[in-house]
Amino acid sequence: MFRIRTLYDDLSLANNEAIDQVLLILGDQFPAARPQDFEKLRKQLHDPISYQYKTILLVAENTQGKVKGFAVLLHMPDINALVLELISTAAGQTGGGLGGVLYERVREEAESRGVDGLFFECSVDDPVIVRDPKLLAQNVSRLRFYERYGALPILHNLYSVPVDDEHQDLYYLMYDPLGHQHPLARKIVQSVARAILERKYADLVTPQEIDDVVQSFTDDPVVIREPRYVKAASREVVQLQRAKQAIALFVNRGHDIHHVRDRGYLEAPVRVPVIYDELEKTGLFMEQRPSKTPDKLIRRVHDARYVSYLKKACAKLPLGKSIYPIIFPVRNLDRPPKDIELQVGYYCTDTFTPLHHNAYPAARGAVDCAVSAAKSLFNGHDLAYALVRPPGHHAERRVWGGFCYLNNSAIAAEYLSDYGRVAVLDVDFHHGNGTQDIFYKRPDVYTVSIHGAPPDAYPFYAGFADEKGEGEGLGFNLNLPLPAQISVERYHKTLAMALKKIRAFKPDYLVIALGLDTANADPTGTWTLKAKDFHENGRLIGAMGMPTLIVQEGGYRTRTLGINARHFFEGLAAAHPALSLN
Repeated sequence: MFRIRTLYDDLSLANNEAIDQVLLILGDQFPAARPQDFEKLRKQLHDPISYQYKTILLVAENTQGKVKGFAVLLHMPDINALVLELISTAAGQTGGGLGGVLYERVREEAESRGVDGLFFECSVDDPVIVRDPKLLAQNVSRLRFYERYGALPILHNLYSVPVDDEHQDLYYLMYDPLGHQHPLARKIVQSVARAILERKYADLVTPQEIDDVVQSFTDDPVVIREPRYVKAASREVVQLQRAKQAIALFVNRGHDIHHVRDRGYLEAPVRVPVIYDELEKTGLFMEQRPSKTPDKLIRRVHDARYVSYLKKACAKLPLGKSIYPIIFPVRNLDRPPKDIELQVGYYCTDTFTPLHHNAYPAARGAVDCAVSAAKSLFNGHDLAYALVRPPGHHAERRVWGGFCYLNNSAIAAEYLSDYGRVAVLDVDFHHGNGTQDIFYKRPDVYTVSIHGAPPDAYPFYAGFADEKGEGEGLGFNLNLPLPAQISVERYHKTLAMALKKIRAFKPDYLVIALGLDTANADPTGTWTLKAKDFHENGRLIGAMGMPTLIVQEGGYRTRTLGINARHFFEGLAAAHPALSLN
């Protein structure tokens, strides 16, 4: 099993570890290359402006983080071009299909960016030029591989003519139309050829030689070579139908074991099926099975003693019994009570979120879904949704409350933070006090919450506008409290402002804590959003165009809960580039 992860820079520890492994593969697979050629990759990722293109590194990693293959893409938005610079698997990986999976992912990237096709270089297969039989066979094998996808050399030009006697590596300029059948205009190819030669080979070829090659493309449209090695029926030249055009869906199927039947407990099992039934109508989702989240990731977010107590206390409780706090020993935090029932108030913030036998197992399943959904952002999906209960955003580092036991959104954000900057946007009616508490001193996770203003709305004691972070995290927490009665126009104006702030942070990943209790007549909120308003919420968020994880939080008016969720995702899909291509 492996995942394909996209790297845009060398800023995170995980990215640097992956880049180190890529450089080792380069050394093994290309021993004749110069050391400066290897270090160039790191420089490209670190300082794209100097190279006049943005480098995109795709790495195929196994579950232990071992890089098994990679592809380097050069995005040149000024000429609307994407160039595949290099694709390689680690030693011993050939023949296992990884190269094909990587190239398919490259094509997905090209398609998602709306470029005029994918361009790259491939060694020539002319036996008159390549006299070494072994080398010729390798070149033929590469071209046969690309022919399967309809990628072929562009004919009638000087691109493959040797520049001088010293540099005899000869390449065709290749073109993959990504399944489209439209002719390729000469001016497009000329601009791509010039960009490659000027931006990659300026130290090897003169401006006059570059002009000669560019002017040698005289056909309009250009002529593409006929296939030589793969029959037409075997070529994958149809329009790409990408898995990433679906929203990855992870449902906490074991959630219904957590059923508190006490009077007034609104967080009921019916919430998940009413949402799921509406989502099925959209055709937007691809449901996947979650994997187990390591305990150590949870303990990076929650206090180890808290997690241990939660797990052990739930396991010791008999089925059908709920226990609520009767004391809150806040004055002596270093000496918690020994009795399990007395400790409830030591780890709980309110009087209406009980412990019972299945609270921890259900919460653990929700975490598995949220983290698995985060991982799917590295496996070809730009959008993922964790449909879970119990919710999590009120769970702080060492306490639970507000129907929340483990902070699903925060744990998923913590996972993503290993791979870049993360923004968490909480749109639940109630302030995400748990998420704020967990990341309050950190600058790498930007937390934003739009919610009912305290002290009138739960959790009453947090969510004030002047809570902006602490220490290194100062300025990286944004609260946007709103009064009990607001217009929909004001809500959307506030959401647009929140997204503008997030965009300025330049995150690599966006996590949405999706509360639907902002809906009209929700029993826990006072706002009046309706289905069309949730559609607009989704559209505004989708227009960010970012790898986005949505984690379900609140929403308790089950008559409209599913309808509102469906409209949110339809708006999201209509605006997000990964799905709006359809």
